[in-house]
Amino acid sequence: MNEAIERVGEIALTPAFHDCDPMNVVWHGNYFKYFEIARCALLGRYDYDYPQMLESGYLWPVVDARVKYVRPLLFNQALRVVARIVEWENRLKIEYEILDAQSGQVLTRAMTIQVAVDAASKEMLYQCPPVLWERLGVPAP
Repeated sequence: MNEAIERVGEIALTPAFHDCDPMNVVWHGNYFKYFEIARCALLGRYDYDYPQMLESGYLWPVVDARVKYVRPLLFNQALRVVARIVEWENRLKIEYEILDAQSGQVLTRAMTIQVAVDAASKEMLYQCPPVLWERLGVPAP
């Protein structure tokens, strides 16, 4: 399943003032917005972002999300958000790192798990559909 080719995407961002609490630290809930932006950029590289997912007949809800806040993200800090697909057989698991753009220091680690749901029947699939495998360029099992 996890092949030698890395499936990685990266975005650059700078936290806006409205993302921060009164101490100029990014509010913890906004991290998930940053993960979502990176996830969409990553999936877009494979032409399988949310519009294409729905077009292919599947919904992909996030069913698990975990985050480790290593160091705070600050207002106006230059950041890199790296998203990496690490599992795609039975679920879509993406791991994330938020890094300081200047030092490369890891500030946050996280992961999300999404499962395929048939858009018509709303039934969860226990294996990712062939369209995901095709878009990722890996042979289906």
